[in-house]
Amino acid sequence: MHQSQLIRSSTFLWALAVAAAFALFVVGLFAFIYWKLDDYLVARSDRMITTRIHFIADLPPARRISAIADHLGQDSRGVQYAGLFDAAGTRLAGNIDHLPRELGLDGAVQGVRLDLFEKPAAHVPVVRAVGRRLDGGDVLVMGRNVDETREISSVVGQALALGLLPAFSLCLLAGAWLSIRAQRRVDEVNQRVQRIVAGELRERLPEGGTDDPFARLAGIVNGMLDEMETMINALAGVGNDIAHDLRTPLTRVRLALERGRTHAATLEDLQEITDKAIAGIDQSLAIVPALLRLTEIENNRRMAGFGEVALDEILREVCDVYEPIAEDKRIALGVVIERNVQVWGDRDLLFEAVANLVDNAVKFTPSGGRVELALEAEDGTALVRVSDTGPGIREQEREAVLRRFYRSDKMRNTPGVGLGLSLVAAIVKLHGFRLIVGPAPGGRIEILAWTGRADKAATCRSRTLRHADADLMG
Repeated sequence: MHQSQLIRSSTFLWALAVAAAFALFVVGLFAFIYWKLDDYLVARSDRMITTRIHFIADLPPARRISAIADHLGQDSRGVQYAGLFDAAGTRLAGNIDHLPRELGLDGAVQGVRLDLFEKPAAHVPVVRAVGRRLDGGDVLVMGRNVDETREISSVVGQALALGLLPAFSLCLLAGAWLSIRAQRRVDEVNQRVQRIVAGELRERLPEGGTDDPFARLAGIVNGMLDEMETMINALAGVGNDIAHDLRTPLTRVRLALERGRTHAATLEDLQEITDKAIAGIDQSLAIVPALLRLTEIENNRRMAGFGEVALDEILREVCDVYEPIAEDKRIALGVVIERNVQVWGDRDLLFEAVANLVDNAVKFTPSGGRVELALEAEDGTALVRVSDTGPGIREQEREAVLRRFYRSDKMRNTPGVGLGLSLVAAIVKLHGFRLIVGPAPGGRIEILAWTGRADKAATCRSRTLRHADADLMG
């Protein structure tokens, strides 16, 4: 079964295809080399015999016979042929017995069959030869055997076999190795995915130490699994959080109604108890729209309203809205703006985020304290800071405060449903900004925004979404 999967794997099939293509290429290359080499050897033989026949033809008649004898005597391989014939065709010198009938005497080289003087007819070769009629009527024939190209063909064939077969085998082995390696990685991924499906949400795909596409894909999937684990864990705790936060106001409503039914003596007492019950029910119902709004923002359904937003105007408006509330608590509320700043985003959402931060600061700052809004800008970034003289957020709670319905024990009796900072974090993430929770004592929360048009903001947003929802920094 494993061998069958190996043979059917795409990696092995691709390696087989590459090996076949490589083999065809090598065969074509060697055929081209043989063809060019054969043409070269034949052309060189033609030049040699043409040069030799011109040389002997230019000699005096008395020296031609000795020149032919010397030429044949120097041929140790027996590939040279020469013949001198009179006008009647009788052999005068050389190792050619008869003048070939098909050989032209115009000095052009051609392939002919020669009858040799010293060899039997069964071994008559076909050679490249040239004939020329001399001034006295004699005929001179020069030839050369080019059958040595067969030896070249044999050498090329052996080189092809010795080079092609190992290379083809190596390609197959490489394909098998790559297929086995890929199959092992797929099996490992499958095992881990099965564990994830079984509920082990902390399991991750193996990335390895390489930078191949498979490792990069595993890194992307692991990032998605991190986000999914965070969301699933958050959803797992939502039910408990909702039950915890709804239980207190509903219990108060029930006790108040029960006490009113038992102890209310006048209409005014009954109305007072009813008003308290309605307030408790309103607090419980406020959780539902807050959750719906948070879900809408987290699902990125508000990006259609993005445009240029003046942060300085938002800070001034938020300060104007909360200034009366701060005065009632005897809290000094001020705003410090270095210069006007434009960012790309949804104005209503950004206003809501800053307003939530100021609302928390005013809510948790004791009487006589101070809340300050500040806007700083430099190098394409803008920093919105909301600071106060309240108790601040402890280091161990900086991550928890961004979860839905989280409320510390000391703030349990403070009005609210515990979704304010979760809503701020969702808005900041939607815009691609960064949320920075400062250390205690004193509260300090900052929003680091990117200034510029939509293309720059979208780039910053995609970069920020690859990180955590918020940076928790000191």
